[in-house]
Amino acid sequence: MFNDLTSPAAFLSTRRSGKPRDLVAPGPDAATLDRMLAIAARTPDHGKLAPWRFVVIEDRDRFAALLRDALTAERPGASAADLAALDQFARQAPVLVAVLSTPNTASPVPVWEQELSAGAACMNLLHAAGALGFAGGWLTGWAAFSTQVRDTLLAAAGVEVGRIAGYVFIGTPGRPLEERPRPDMDKIVCRW
Repeated sequence: MFNDLTSPAAFLSTRRSGKPRDLVAPGPDAATLDRMLAIAARTPDHGKLAPWRFVVIEDRDRFAALLRDALTAERPGASAADLAALDQFARQAPVLVAVLSTPNTASPVPVWEQELSAGAACMNLLHAAGALGFAGGWLTGWAAFSTQVRDTLLAAAGVEVGRIAGYVFIGTPGRPLEERPRPDMDKIVCRW
């Protein structure tokens, strides 16, 4: 718990994502990562369904091979540059967690709410990384939408239905985190 009541607001108001390619060692150790995942699981979850799973990708060589195999099956003419980009994607940052949205379609809780909960779990994981002295970046892209990659990660998590909400890369910033333009509050907030 923060002792200074302004600390949580200061932390949240200055939060920035780290570019996964710029995140370097050290990353969180196993105990710290487990703590981050426990924090991430404290997300809004209508019906207490836990409609998400975390797959900690430890074998980056195996993950890179999965991405290469999936891309070449989907696009037999994939370029060497495309394959190199996937290899780089698989290996960036010291820690990689795939967050899966795994809705319980038999539940009366709408799937949309369950998918939102998976997104909130991703955000909580980024907050946990920052609060524990690391930085994180949440990416999707082709690797999040590939059927073969999805099915492999769902099987690893022991579930049959779902999709990849994103990949959360965690590490230490190799350079200062950049601020990005933020939306004009007058354009995104109205009072009704």
